[in-house]
Amino acid sequence: MPDILHRISIDAPAKHVHELVASTDGIARWWTGRPLDGGTEIGAAFGVYFADADKPAAVMQVMADTPDEITWRVEQGPDSWLDTLITFTLRPHGEDGTTLLFTHAGWREPSEFMSGCSTNWGSYLTSLKIGAESGRFAPYPHGEISRWS
Repeated sequence: MPDILHRISIDAPAKHVHELVASTDGIARWWTGRPLDGGTEIGAAFGVYFADADKPAAVMQVMADTPDEITWRVEQGPDSWLDTLITFTLRPHGEDGTTLLFTHAGWREPSEFMSGCSTNWGSYLTSLKIGAESGRFAPYPHGEISRWS
């Protein structure tokens, strides 16, 4: 099964990056640009919304949340996302830096949609990086590079 992989160097402490990835407020700041519903504790699920949609584009269940790793399993969303795992592994780098290893794993097959998702993940992870470093995030729609509508 193919995976999407990204490695990002962030000039911010791992604890700060963790807060942005492991909280609904943080995720809204760098990814969706809009509030999420649900919770981010282990076993809980949250929905992500884009633009003015009244139903979530995807629903993730939180599978793991430690200082070093956050993992979500996609419960609802695009067919090719179902049951995939999205993992953020955080490694301290230097005194106040973080190396983020991102994986969106378990795709059934490579596809044009997967390529577009990889591009968009790269853009949103850049939003996370720049936002963690400066407070200037670029969530949806600014980070959307590969559009499907």
